Amino acid sequence: MKLGAIDQGTTSSRALLLCDEKAEVCATFKHQQIYPHAGWVEHDPRELLKNVLACTTVLKNADALGLDNQGESCLAWDKKTGEPLAPVIVWQDNRTSNVIEKLKNEGHEERIKELSGLPLDPYFSATKLAWLLEKIPEAKILLREKRLALGTTDAFFLQHLVGRCVTDVTTASRTSLMNLSTLEWDPELCELFGIPQETLPEILPTQTEFGELNVKGRKIPLLASIVDQQAALYGHGCRKAGDAKITLGTGAFALAINGNSPEMNNPHGLLPTVAWQLGNEVPIFALDGGVYNAASAVNWAHSLGLFSTYEEINSFEKPPAVERGLIFVPALSGLGCPHWQSETRAGFEGLSLDTGPLDMAQALLEGVALRIAEVILAMDKSVSIGEEITIDGGLSNNSYICQFLADVLGRRIRVTNEAELTAIGCAQMAGVGLEEVCLFGNGGRLYLPKGKLRQDWIEIFSAAVARLSQST
Repeated sequence: MKLGAIDQGTTSSRALLLCDEKAEVCATFKHQQIYPHAGWVEHDPRELLKNVLACTTVLKNADALGLDNQGESCLAWDKKTGEPLAPVIVWQDNRTSNVIEKLKNEGHEERIKELSGLPLDPYFSATKLAWLLEKIPEAKILLREKRLALGTTDAFFLQHLVGRCVTDVTTASRTSLMNLSTLEWDPELCELFGIPQETLPEILPTQTEFGELNVKGRKIPLLASIVDQQAALYGHGCRKAGDAKITLGTGAFALAINGNSPEMNNPHGLLPTVAWQLGNEVPIFALDGGVYNAASAVNWAHSLGLFSTYEEINSFEKPPAVERGLIFVPALSGLGCPHWQSETRAGFEGLSLDTGPLDMAQALLEGVALRIAEVILAMDKSVSIGEEITIDGGLSNNSYICQFLADVLGRRIRVTNEAELTAIGCAQMAGVGLEEVCLFGNGGRLYLPKGKLRQDWIEIFSAAVARLSQST
């Protein structure tokens, strides 16, 4: 059995083939990041689609395919022709911050959280979709003609891949428009955000028969569609309550399974979300916490010349920066969980004349780890997180951040021996119910904590976050 995954992420699209317990990335297609204004982040939908189609060609010998997507990134397109009307608005984009503040001031946040489980934040898709409908003249014309499609990128891809304008329940749960109890689009939420419900794609289970692709004359069933972070959760082997993973990619995203029902109005700033739904089975829910800037913060520091090669920042001669009073809060795209402050911006504290570029790079890595620690400790208050947490993603190759994370949390951190667990989880999901499903063990590098949880580091960092938030 050959299971293929199309891993459509924030910076690239990958084609992965899972066969005989081996995972092979067959191709990687990078795409442009577009920053037209401060706080705006866009992708070219035609470029993304071109790369997704290129992935299918590479996977022409697969027996079944899965597709994972960016989650909250969304766009508008012509349902009849499939033509996009404007760029993709990426999950990092905060152009709708003013709309979010207006909705908060009008007192809508609690009701939105009650129905969708999500706080008001420009991170989620609803206000982005409303912006497209308001600002793109062609969208209004197509709405009158009943040809307008508004949705997340997966629905756009699926229309082109299998001829169906559909999404899955995990992705729909990231829009602020789906009722987390009914798993359907909620009329009240759609009206509140100004989204005509008829423009939205149909919601399907995560693993089901989405349709068939015709790849070089060969028909291949597409049997799974899922948010990338949920795919990673599945790929990590997380199956029971308390199982958690952290993906250190563009952002850092932690998810922990919490059972068969969502935990609404979490008092610690965590988000209830659908982990997956396999066919007609009861859905599995998770707690979600996102740190918007991880590898993106490191790449930003590299672009500023704080270090020359990534090997330079695998270790440092000096003690931890936080112990020397040097702190970086990585809020380059705002603060996500558990703060939910989209307007807060990044900042250094404790700079002095003897602060060098590598000192700043060290503080930056620690800041990312400390933000992750905030999320994990919030999760531990709701569902008991185990003493070992698995991590993956490009930034997990940095040994300093891995050891620092183990030290600050007082937990074992295991870097998985599979670098592509998002795509692997997506491929595994496509194989559910088929004859063979490839599973992976728990090998990989293990980082042991040097002591118990470093509450002192966390308190120092939390105070810096509070000061920065007050000054924004």
